[in-house]
Amino acid sequence: MPPDEPRAPRKLPVLKLAAAALVAAAAVALLARGFDYRGLAERGMADIRAGGPLVFFAAVVALPAVGAPLSAFTLVAGEAFSRQMTMPGVLAAVLAAVAANLALTYWLSRYALRPALSMLAQRYGYTVPAVTPANALSIALVIRLTPGPPFFMQSYILGLAAVPFRLYMVVSFLCITPWVVAFVVLGKGIFNGDFKLLVYGVGVIVAATAVVHMLRKRYAGRSD
Repeated sequence: MPPDEPRAPRKLPVLKLAAAALVAAAAVALLARGFDYRGLAERGMADIRAGGPLVFFAAVVALPAVGAPLSAFTLVAGEAFSRQMTMPGVLAAVLAAVAANLALTYWLSRYALRPALSMLAQRYGYTVPAVTPANALSIALVIRLTPGPPFFMQSYILGLAAVPFRLYMVVSFLCITPWVVAFVVLGKGIFNGDFKLLVYGVGVIVAATAVVHMLRKRYAGRSD
């Protein structure tokens, strides 16, 4: 390759990483055969309760910003703290923590870590969309509603794109709220074997999926 020819950006090896994750999951499943899953879940829940709601919801604010899956927190929140805080209280606390996480990831990508994140995006061939007043809403909706990129990565892309903070917060919060509510309710139903809660949780997921599909079709062509 001539020295003056630009190098093609390297793509993140998503397929290889996914394959490695599947192999690792299969290995763990084989090793864990005969394991006392219920006892492990009860001990884990006891440890979460021992840490207290302050530690737990602080973790919801901070850890998803570095890649921890938000669902790992929402699925256990209801079972861990509903007796202490009631389910509406847990839902309010989780949503407040998610809002704080959104603000944190915006600040990190828009200001604190912008140079490093811009280099990573360029290295792996990700294009940061050009945001204008005319397309800011469409871009925010398309990125939030497109399946694939993890929640925290969507936040970083929107911050790098300099989507206005207020618009970023409103769109992001409205898009994530149905999933947060659904997973908190679903997790409570799973841990308690409550069929009614399971139906409610799945119902919210189905409804949210239908709305997402409709909105994505409507705004996909408006982000240019």
